[in-house]
Amino acid sequence: MSPSPIQITSRQIALVRTSLTHALPHAAALAELFYARLFELDPSTRMLFPPDMNRQGRKLVDMLDVFAGDLTRWEVLRPAARRLGARHADYGVLDAHYGTVGAALLWALEQTLAGNFTSEVRAAWEAVYVLLTNEMREGSRLRSS
Repeated sequence: MSPSPIQITSRQIALVRTSLTHALPHAAALAELFYARLFELDPSTRMLFPPDMNRQGRKLVDMLDVFAGDLTRWEVLRPAARRLGARHADYGVLDAHYGTVGAALLWALEQTLAGNFTSEVRAAWEAVYVLLTNEMREGSRLRSS
């Protein structure tokens, strides 16, 4: 594994990947729960998305799947996360939105995985989310400078 600014253990990677595998059969429900919660927590985020959320939901699940698959390949993951952050900046995403998105994602995963979303799984997702959003934020900063 390439070096990263935050150490994520192989156990955390396995927990994220396994829990995502359990959530993927319920991908549409996961995405629907995520966006409903996001817009509930911060209604202003709704304007950042297209009117038809079906395609957006699929993009969310695909992105989670790709990022989870690349957690051991930092040299691939880091630039991908930074590019996504730069695109988000172009759409009007603010730094403060990342906290709301994280809260909505964790809540949606908890609802989807129910009893399989243990405190250890939650902590693994939190660690991965922090790692990825730090890189997305950096991509946004690099874009604006």
